[in-house]
Amino acid sequence: MTLKFYMTPGSCSTGIHILLEELDLPFEVTIVNLPAGDHRRPGYLALNPKGSIPTLVLDDGSALTEFQAIAYWLARSYPRKRLLPDDPLQAALTLELMDYVVGTVHGQGYTRIFTAGRYLPDGLTDADRTTWQQDIQARGQAMVSEAFALIEARLPDAAYAMGAHFTIADAALFYVEFWADKTGLPLPPRCAAHYRRVRARPVVQRVLREEGYR
Repeated sequence: MTLKFYMTPGSCSTGIHILLEELDLPFEVTIVNLPAGDHRRPGYLALNPKGSIPTLVLDDGSALTEFQAIAYWLARSYPRKRLLPDDPLQAALTLELMDYVVGTVHGQGYTRIFTAGRYLPDGLTDADRTTWQQDIQARGQAMVSEAFALIEARLPDAAYAMGAHFTIADAALFYVEFWADKTGLPLPPRCAAHYRRVRARPVVQRVLREEGYR
C-alpha cells in the first residue's frame, strides 16, 4: 500500500509527516502551496472539500482529513510502534492532549497570530484594521502562552508527553513548539525540554531537512 500525503512544509502537517516516517511507511507526497491557493483548486477540493491540510489518501481512494483523525488511524492501523497506549485511560489522555494542542493551541491561538485577518469585522478603516490586527495577534500570543502553561503542568520532567514512548500527542505538541521556536514565543521549561527531545530524534531531523528546515 502506498499512501498519498498532501502537506505543506512547516505546517501542522509536519506532525503527520513525522508519524508516517516513524512508521516507515511508503507514501507519495504532494505539496499544497497555501499562499498560491492550491487548497482551493478543484482537484484538491475533490479530495478534501474543507480545503484544509493535511489530507491522507488511502489505497482504496478514500481520504482522511484533520490531524487527529489521521494520527489516530495511523496509530491504530500500525500498533507495533505504540503511538497510542494500550491502556484505555492512557490512550484517552493521549487523545486529550493531542486534541487540546490541535484545537486550542493551534486552532484558537496560532490562527490569531498567523491569520488575524480572518477575525476582522467588515467595514474597518485602514487604521482600525491595523489596530484590530495587532490586538488579535496579541490575544493569540496570550492564548498560546496560557495553553503552554497548562501543558507544562502535565508534562513529565523527562521522557515524552505520555512517558517512555513517543506517541501521536508528541507529534502534535512538537509542531506547535516548533512554531513557538520559529516565532520567538518562549516555551516553559518542560515544554522546551520536550521540544529538544523530540527534535533530536533522527526521524524528526530527517523530516525537518526534507521540509527545508535545519
